[in-house]
Amino acid sequence: MTDMPLAIDRQAPGADWPRLAPAVLAVACFGVLAFALTAQYGFGYEPCVLCTYQRAAYGAAGVVAFLAFLWRDRPARRDALLALSGAVLLGGFAVAVYHVGVEQHWWGAAFCAAQPDAAIGTMSLADLKAQLAVKQEKPCDIVDWRFFGLSMATYNVGIFLALGAAALAAASGRGSRR
Repeated sequence: MTDMPLAIDRQAPGADWPRLAPAVLAVACFGVLAFALTAQYGFGYEPCVLCTYQRAAYGAAGVVAFLAFLWRDRPARRDALLALSGAVLLGGFAVAVYHVGVEQHWWGAAFCAAQPDAAIGTMSLADLKAQLAVKQEKPCDIVDWRFFGLSMATYNVGIFLALGAAALAAASGRGSRR
């Protein structure tokens, strides 16, 4: 019998995952960031502090993934940048999990605006007017938008985990022939 290669043995020119992963990762990160900014500026959904931290993680991971794309022909540098992007995304995953816990009242919010409390009754009228004149931060436990019963932070848990795992898998070379 002849030693005929199978179609699966040949790698299609565009199917080099470690070289394509940085571009896919950057587009995904910037796409999620664009969605969040559209929700804020297009539809008026105000972000809380934890939402802003998650946006920063998407932005930083996207920039690092774009740098990895620029170094796509240098495997060591590309893989190091992909690993860094994956680590940033897993950090965003941790923030998103914390945010979901705050929304569900599983724990308190250490980084978010506090709800008004009984101290308002002890304030003078001038202090109360001054407090009302300042725009208050949005509390992190208030959910403005849900889709299928899940908040944006809940979706971010899955998105961060999937993108972080994909970045780390691409950095380690799993599923490719290098």
